[in-house]
Amino acid sequence: MTKLAIMGAMEEEIAPLLENFTDINIVEFANNKYYEAKLNNLDVVIAYSKIGKVFSTLTATTMIEKFGCDTLLFSGVAGGINPKLEIGDLIVASKLAQHDLDITAFGHPNGYVPGGKVFTFTDERLKDIALDVAKQNNIKIIEGIIATGDQFVADEARKGFIEKTFGADALEMEGASVAVVCNALDVPCLILRAISDTADMDAGFNFEEFLETSAKNSASFLMKVIEKL
Repeated sequence: MTKLAIMGAMEEEIAPLLENFTDINIVEFANNKYYEAKLNNLDVVIAYSKIGKVFSTLTATTMIEKFGCDTLLFSGVAGGINPKLEIGDLIVASKLAQHDLDITAFGHPNGYVPGGKVFTFTDERLKDIALDVAKQNNIKIIEGIIATGDQFVADEARKGFIEKTFGADALEMEGASVAVVCNALDVPCLILRAISDTADMDAGFNFEEFLETSAKNSASFLMKVIEKL
């Protein structure tokens, strides 16, 4: 590893990460800010993409192609589907799908386009490191499927569809697009999320209330993973 990319979608998701670094160099590019720093001898680039698949795709690609990052870690929040997940709990993605990608009218399954796949897998080594860190620190985490879409889901019917169609444990708005970029460019990635809501009628209220604390949970755990790297 020569340079590590650390991503979030929102400023609140990277703010607790930036607190761990000093002597930060800010580079402005493509209507965004990229924070270059060092952790011991490791070169790091940190950025928040803005919400959604388009912005996260742009940011992930920029971090790899312009800044030369060869490993990518994503830290942020998600809505829980799996009933075992409570607000503040952590999930690391084994694979991700785009739940709002729909060309079923042409006989394809949800989440699929020709030349693509329904699911994109994350890096096994990074995932195993995250699970080991959780075990060593007695931190509750599950490995599961994350569904991504350009929708904030606060509807039981939509939540049920995503769970049934993709077997998803959690849902959010950036992970699958980042994983697709990393997979295409042969860059190992880890997608880590802390639960901020349960994607139901109370999701909007819970998200606003627990965004900051859940983001801190994810960031704090991610720093422990980075120490292992």
